[in-house]
Amino acid sequence: MDRNPSPPCSDAEEEEGDAVGNTVYSKHWLFSVLTRLIEVIAPAEPDPAASPEGARAELDEEMENDICKVWDMSMDEHVDYGDNTDAISKSSCVPMDVALFLQEFNAPDIFMGVFAKSKCPRLTEICVGILGNMACFQDICMSISKDENLGQVLLQRLCDSDSPTLLETSRLLLTCLSQPEVANVWVERIRENPSVYDCVCFIMSSSTNVDLLVKVGEVVDKLFDLDEELMLNWIKNGTCHSVGPSGDDSPEELPDFKIVPCILEAAKQVRSDNPEGLDVYMHILQLLTTVDEGIQAIVQAPDGGKETWSLLYDLVCQELCQPDDPPIIVQEQKTVLASILSVLSAMFASQTEQEYTRMRKNMPLIGSLIRILQYMEGCEKRADENSKESEQEETGRTDVNEEDFHLKILKDICCELLSNMLQELTKENTLEGLHQGHLNEHTCSCAFQNLLPLYFASVESFLEVLREADQTLADNLEKRFPSLKVHT
Repeated sequence: MDRNPSPPCSDAEEEEGDAVGNTVYSKHWLFSVLTRLIEVIAPAEPDPAASPEGARAELDEEMENDICKVWDMSMDEHVDYGDNTDAISKSSCVPMDVALFLQEFNAPDIFMGVFAKSKCPRLTEICVGILGNMACFQDICMSISKDENLGQVLLQRLCDSDSPTLLETSRLLLTCLSQPEVANVWVERIRENPSVYDCVCFIMSSSTNVDLLVKVGEVVDKLFDLDEELMLNWIKNGTCHSVGPSGDDSPEELPDFKIVPCILEAAKQVRSDNPEGLDVYMHILQLLTTVDEGIQAIVQAPDGGKETWSLLYDLVCQELCQPDDPPIIVQEQKTVLASILSVLSAMFASQTEQEYTRMRKNMPLIGSLIRILQYMEGCEKRADENSKESEQEETGRTDVNEEDFHLKILKDICCELLSNMLQELTKENTLEGLHQGHLNEHTCSCAFQNLLPLYFASVESFLEVLREADQTLADNLEKRFPSLKVHT
């Protein structure tokens, strides 16, 4: 599908002063589009193509082209988007002059009329998209956010049955939540609207639109990061019904949603098509584990947390940081790995009696944890080399330090989980790990190197079990790590 046509420009033949600010866009043309938009939702004479309620169900081609031209003004002429036509309204903001012009002529009020009266999904999508682009500017965002009526109407769009409209609505909300001056206004507004929880859960649990799932996930992630009280409310939610998405094929009432199963379902949808989306949903799970109620919501699910553990276990052992990947892959996957391992660590610490946490089933996980540590050692060596090469470049040192910071977080989480798991190993588990190749002198040395001295007790406990399973290997490790032999 070709991109929307470029908006008409003011030229020398047009009336002087017709340009919008310092742009080449025509005030007269833009005003005429807004005027015709009002006529579409409130026609002076009955339109045979209109629905019984009075608003047209479909846009005529000319009106759609013109309103798309307004939307297309969000394209920054100095940015090359290549063939990515979806970048319109997604990667740049309405030029300031155009945004101010739309604000001056009460475009948000006109759009609110569209949201309230239009039966045309395409028109609603475009108007939400334009409004979202206007919200990229702080003053306009503040004006939009403080309009309580508009705010309520926009939240109602989350209950729409049209995926493109939901996507633009989510982008608008994320834009507002990302501006500190108005974020609390939206958090409070969402907290006071129970239907938002149900509509978001409905999207996460039922949508197959990856772009929509990623954007909704970003909204939830931002909300939880901004407000722990709201996160706690959503964790405890699911006991009351709310009106669901509007549409002929949508149920009038939604089931009692629980947040964790909805997050897992969305994660499964995005895992293979969108690594960034998977990162977002794993971080949401990690945020849940920062409060006791969140951990309990995971491990006290009807399946006892088995689905969560199985998904995360599979990601670590089968998809991320695999043996045939280059060590540098850990740099690319460090944030999602840190989130996943943090959740696994919280679950392991709170539910060691669950069958899925039994060590006989998790020897591959120990092997994966050690492999992550091995890959990080390779990255640390590379970072040291890069640091030496760029000692005179301030930017280079900053980048390296940032990489080190994120890798350190991953290493700390990985070591904590590994130490807890090693303490639970029996002789039988250890023999199985040796047989499967997850444990050998090389991997054990890597584990000890990273765990000592902080997790000395765990290493010592494991070494005692290892001595029963393989005396020679235990002796060799003691020689490599003399501090262990002293305490034997």
